[in-house]
Amino acid sequence: MAIVPPPPTALLAAETGGWKKKWKDHLPVALLFPSDYRIGMSNLGFQLVYAMLNEIPGVVAERVFLPPSFSSPLRSLESNRPLTDFPVLFGSFSFEADFPHFLRMLDAAGIAPLAADRAGRIEAGRPLVVAGGVATFINPEPLAPFVDLFVLGEAEPVLTELLARIDQAVGAAGDRQELLADLARHLPGSYVPGLYEVAYHPDGTVAGFSALAGAPLPVRRNLVADRGISGHSVVTTPHAEFSDLYLVELGRGCSHGCRFCAAGFVYRPPRRWQAGAIIRALEEKPPAIRRVGLLGMEMVEPEDLRLVADHLLAHDCSLSFSSLRADVITPELLAVLAASDLKSAVIAPDGPSERLRRVINKRISRDEVLAAAAALAATGITSLKLYFMLGLPTETEADLLEMVSLIGEVVAAAMPEVRRRKKAMEFVVSLSAFVPKAWTPFQYHPMMEQVELNRRLGLVRKDLARMANVRLLAEKPEHAYLQAVLARGDRRLGLVLPAVAAGGNWRQAMKRAGIDPAWYACRQRRRDEIFPWEIIDHGMAKDYLWQEYGRAIAEKPTPRCRPQSCRRCGVCG
Repeated sequence: MAIVPPPPTALLAAETGGWKKKWKDHLPVALLFPSDYRIGMSNLGFQLVYAMLNEIPGVVAERVFLPPSFSSPLRSLESNRPLTDFPVLFGSFSFEADFPHFLRMLDAAGIAPLAADRAGRIEAGRPLVVAGGVATFINPEPLAPFVDLFVLGEAEPVLTELLARIDQAVGAAGDRQELLADLARHLPGSYVPGLYEVAYHPDGTVAGFSALAGAPLPVRRNLVADRGISGHSVVTTPHAEFSDLYLVELGRGCSHGCRFCAAGFVYRPPRRWQAGAIIRALEEKPPAIRRVGLLGMEMVEPEDLRLVADHLLAHDCSLSFSSLRADVITPELLAVLAASDLKSAVIAPDGPSERLRRVINKRISRDEVLAAAAALAATGITSLKLYFMLGLPTETEADLLEMVSLIGEVVAAAMPEVRRRKKAMEFVVSLSAFVPKAWTPFQYHPMMEQVELNRRLGLVRKDLARMANVRLLAEKPEHAYLQAVLARGDRRLGLVLPAVAAGGNWRQAMKRAGIDPAWYACRQRRRDEIFPWEIIDHGMAKDYLWQEYGRAIAEKPTPRCRPQSCRRCGVCG
């Protein structure tokens, strides 16, 4: 654990003068996060990779974040070195919106964004570009022309061997293509886009893939087993989005199977960390930090949650979380929340109506939402946020009217506690446009047209404006539309991503390149269609997601994933 700014290691404290001279026995790696420092240092996955890289003998990793402006060359946080000093760049991607940001960082650093323009030796100025993060193992293809190597899945099982092979190649002035071909053949989860060719039908859909140099097809992603201690913060900083917050993961993946959520499918099987592993992570917390953020509240079993809650209470810790399932609230959890002096809480019904919650397989009822709102109000919170999605498959205006009605009932359910405390309470409705994601049952479904999304958003905004103490935060459908294009895109989008990165009009750039964004975002997919992201192997049976799509349209529920006994999707064999 370190407090940022971190104390420099002996290596980083060495006199400046060029990494070739001072770091001749170490491999410098720049770890890029395509967002600003505040958001990047609140990302637990980024922190874990940063720590793992610096634990590898012979490697020194430094962080680089998206700057507020590109008026000066990009430099690393630790030693203020330009990106052109690093022979290896690692990019961490959580969302599709990170893709153009990353290209802009490369361009601003004077590094050729296209992988084809960085051929030959791996060296400063022509670095090896490696990409990872959940967005890349949902669908890496829009980034394929720019990345030398994707590490698909979780990095823990392969990171040490990967860096050893890269270090050897850099030290021996080895050929980039030879290294990449060797990694593709022998290191699990290594996807080298340059070793694959994609054929297309006349209608633009994928006809098939071919692999070169003995590369695997498809590429199996990596998963990590329980290490005996939960993943937890390795860096805390008052300058991050969640300042002075110690993060602990309760598991990876999710067993609930919400049909819109890619993470619930690409992280299968869900892995729930035991209470002992969670408490061991909590024991690593610096004494000066009281706030604890638990990630993956949907993963924890009631008994484990009770043990964790008892530990937090015994050590005078306050609790924070991103959102809370309305059906997992227990007396023990409420006791911790009350003791945490929590000011705000989040409930995510996601579906506006009972019917749509059946469509998306979100097994939360109206009564559970109302009970959760009343219970959270009793803990003393002054702000309650409700997450909903707009434009879900089969949505009608009647569903939106039911959402507005539910919001009014939530306000009414909390009011007795508000009056008792004689303290005002705000209700924030967060509304985002539904984006169909790869590896979900809704990968087949078209996104709602932007004009219609705007119209429906206007209806909801008008209805909520009549409610006291209710505030609407709505994502612009325009932003969601570009996300949808990238989410189900292919490597042909490489023609326009640099224009998007440059901040130009992305619609005009696509038109000039002969690309129709609606073809990616708003087209119904066929059952037999081959998707660009199927170059990845998640272990899922080909027809499972189609069957789940049919169950969604029929409003049929699917039970929770039970890895010990469930064999529905094929991931567990």
